[in-house]
Amino acid sequence: MTGNKKAIQEMKRKAAKEALKFVKDRMVLGIGSGSTVREFIKLLGTSDFDTQEIVCIPSSLDTENMLIENNMVVGTLNQYPVIDLTVDGADRVDKDLNVIKGGGGALLREKIIAAAAKDLVIIVDESKMVDELGGSFPIPVEVIPHAKEFVKKKLLALQGEPELRIASDKLGPTVTDNGNVILDTDFKIISNPTIFEGILNNIPGVMENGLFPNYIVSRVIVATEKEIKVKEKT
Repeated sequence: MTGNKKAIQEMKRKAAKEALKFVKDRMVLGIGSGSTVREFIKLLGTSDFDTQEIVCIPSSLDTENMLIENNMVVGTLNQYPVIDLTVDGADRVDKDLNVIKGGGGALLREKIIAAAAKDLVIIVDESKMVDELGGSFPIPVEVIPHAKEFVKKKLLALQGEPELRIASDKLGPTVTDNGNVILDTDFKIISNPTIFEGILNNIPGVMENGLFPNYIVSRVIVATEKEIKVKEKT
């Protein structure tokens, strides 16, 4: 693995290019968020597809703006409640294809368009791959502001270490597109991601969390400097 920024950027582009192979004409596409997805949007916009015949459902305002900048057709989930394919990035992926997302703050809408999709393809560079999710990256937990301190205590009781995400370009906490705040919570052990996702979401005040168990994921495209690996659940 390399820490070279240029090499990592090239790996992101390669993963995004591989994801184009799963796109078909006249699809309804869910489009996630993040730097690797940005590469996918740029490649899709310059591909041989008739992009005016493909409807894109964005997971965030940032993604929506980029789709518009690339002359893509933007729709809503209320118009198209069944998505053919969602393409999204990830912050971490384990050996069983369980995923942590939400580093960009769009986890709620990302989870929705993932759940609405017939197929979910995750695109990452090799730096995002880990053996176990526990301790590798904090799980973002989106919380209504009114319940912030209550949820924080519940997360502590689950052996988590929650921290309120602070905005980088304004005073105060990061506010999601849904008007909520995020508690980035480090769990050293995540023994069963499917069960743990439900435990977190059952805390009153939690709107969603960034744990995407592998039952949601169809395949993961991993780009290394030398090759592309397409991983599917066994």
